[in-house]
Amino acid sequence: MADRRDAIEKGARLGYAARGLVYLIIGGLAFLAAVGPGAGGDTTDTKGALRTLLSQPFGQVILGVAALGLLGYGVWRLVMAWRDPEAEGMGAKGAAKRLGYAASGVANLALAYFGFGLIFPGLFPFSGSSGGGGDSGGGGTRDWTATLMGYPAGRWLVGLVGLVVLVVAAAFLVRAFKASFEKHLSPEARTDAIVNVCRFGVAARGVVFAIIGVFFLVAAWQSDPSEAKGLDAALETLQRQPFGWVLLGLVGAGLVAFAFYSFVEARYRYIPTG
Repeated sequence: MADRRDAIEKGARLGYAARGLVYLIIGGLAFLAAVGPGAGGDTTDTKGALRTLLSQPFGQVILGVAALGLLGYGVWRLVMAWRDPEAEGMGAKGAAKRLGYAASGVANLALAYFGFGLIFPGLFPFSGSSGGGGDSGGGGTRDWTATLMGYPAGRWLVGLVGLVVLVVAAAFLVRAFKASFEKHLSPEARTDAIVNVCRFGVAARGVVFAIIGVFFLVAAWQSDPSEAKGLDAALETLQRQPFGWVLLGLVGAGLVAFAFYSFVEARYRYIPTG
């Protein structure tokens, strides 16, 4: 039993680190696209970040470790949803958090599967890893949105997805404002400098989620799945605004800060597995 709990904790910590690596790439590329030489370059999403890892020296090894981390993180989020180790309870707030943990777990397991598919495409069918590029432009998002719209009341379902994403965005912004994540960190990580960088990162992720939520609401309003877009398109939208390089640069720096927050969690977060 102790060995199982230890394995869950190590998997969770590796998972937080893997999430940090993914967002470090996403945020770094966004920042460079905004302010780097020849600004106006490419942004990317989570799948694109994994493809970027694969293209590096020893890319298969690095990507393999990252995919294992995402697998561990996905399992940990499902454990949080099912076993409730942080005692969120089954009230409205606790149930919403646990549902969010479950959704995060599934999403990270799918991302881990995609990562393994990049390394071993023959062993991981249906991973969508054989095409070029990431999910840039939200192709995968459009596909499942179109499927959802094919159901009775599909527009309302897509609109509900948009509202849920906006609620998640609001939760990130509130968490950043209150720095409520502090209670999950050991005391040595609760310095003003660390906490403020983490707040910036959590807030930036909230901003991105808010843009994605609006995309889904527009898709539902117009009955147009092509309006439903993901992370990459959210960053591109910022880039196209007046003073877009400033907005994209701030959000890119914020996502790098979110990567820092993930690394802090990997090292200092309480992981209650008992």
